[in-house]
Amino acid sequence: MKTPTASTIVTLTMNPALDITTDTDQVIPTDKMRCGLPRYDPGGGGINVARIVHVLGESVSALFPAGGHAGDKVTDLVADSGVPVQRIPVAHSTRESFTVDERCTGKQYRFVLPGPRLTDAEQAACLETLSAAAGSADFVVASGSLPPGVPSDFYQRVADICRERGAPLILDTSGGGLRHISSGVFLLKPSVRELRECVGRELISESEQLAAAHELIDRGCAQFVVVSLGADGALLATPHGGQRYSAVQVPSGSGVGAGDAMTAGITVGLKRGWPLDKAVRLGIAAGSAMLLTPGTAHCAREDVERFFEIVADPIDLDRDKRLSVQGKTSP
Repeated sequence: MKTPTASTIVTLTMNPALDITTDTDQVIPTDKMRCGLPRYDPGGGGINVARIVHVLGESVSALFPAGGHAGDKVTDLVADSGVPVQRIPVAHSTRESFTVDERCTGKQYRFVLPGPRLTDAEQAACLETLSAAAGSADFVVASGSLPPGVPSDFYQRVADICRERGAPLILDTSGGGLRHISSGVFLLKPSVRELRECVGRELISESEQLAAAHELIDRGCAQFVVVSLGADGALLATPHGGQRYSAVQVPSGSGVGAGDAMTAGITVGLKRGWPLDKAVRLGIAAGSAMLLTPGTAHCAREDVERFFEIVADPIDLDRDKRLSVQGKTSP
């Protein structure tokens, strides 16, 4: 196993998983379904991000709690991919997730378990390890769900630590972990579904989605928000406006890890000193490249670079002008 060194990007995965992917002719109830050979990958948002950051050539380390045989397997798989590991030992076993591809239809079935319950001491160890690592990091990326026993404001604690240590935080999470963010995040990257759940509205139109993203900025939750729209591309919200990005058209494939790849691409672009709009283009290219891979296997660098060249320039959505027009038409 590689020993962790000072990394310019540090990822945090509070709920890692051993991802198992296989296929079968048809998914049906009751009967036994004979499956193909399984593929094992380390999973969890931050781990996925770290592996792709490494593929794209930037220095990164992966910090995560892990326990049991599944935790050992995840740790070994991450280290074998070339990413230095900072493992926090926990008493209970790391979760396993199971993905089945149905050959006759091309449909994919994903079964995700909740993860082990972490004690207060184990949570504190995660935060202490993160604090030490963030001191030498250019960026910290926290990505994924929170396991049982971890309070919903945990990522706010992460944001506070990153602010104290001077490391910009990029956060990609959902549910209570997202709703309880109040300050300190450099960039939030929710999907449109996660944004909808966060603000409690349907967000049908693009203007509604962008307004919700700006709401998080105006509340001080984050400086910037990137909303991933899947096959429809992405929206970037800034304090003064927004941009719409079109998706790259690629053959349909496994969508597992595409959002994490997008986060990785954005982070790599920022680490290279690119402007945010260009970094988001790299994120879209990385997310698109993941569609060419089986299960949660990482994408290929050459695919990311090829797609980056064809990502269209974004369309500006000028927030200040829109607010000005609204002000003139208001009673």
